[in-house]
Amino acid sequence: MAQDFTRYKAPAVGTSPVTLHTANTNDVVVGISVANILGSTILVDVYLTNSGTFHLVKSAPIPSGGSLQLLAGGAKVVMQNGDALIVKSDTASSADVWVSAVDSVS
Repeated sequence: MAQDFTRYKAPAVGTSPVTLHTANTNDVVVGISVANILGSTILVDVYLTNSGTFHLVKSAPIPSGGSLQLLAGGAKVVMQNGDALIVKSDTASSADVWVSAVDSVS
């Protein structure tokens, strides 16, 4: 069975939480990149919600012009129906976010 690779993106994420993806099946996140698009260090949160909040990273510093790769070395995050992947920054319009995932894994 062929895998359905997909991506979710959000430009200029700021202080309001942005939902990048809400799973409606079993999905696997294989990469999360958060890039600082400003001239000063920002702090970012990336977390999952579904009957609670579960941080993948909280208040992670990203220097000016830098990026944060949340999943490395083959790590993956499994999302099930209703799980939401959310990102926010401590600074307005400061982060570009790209998520790579496999949709509808059985």
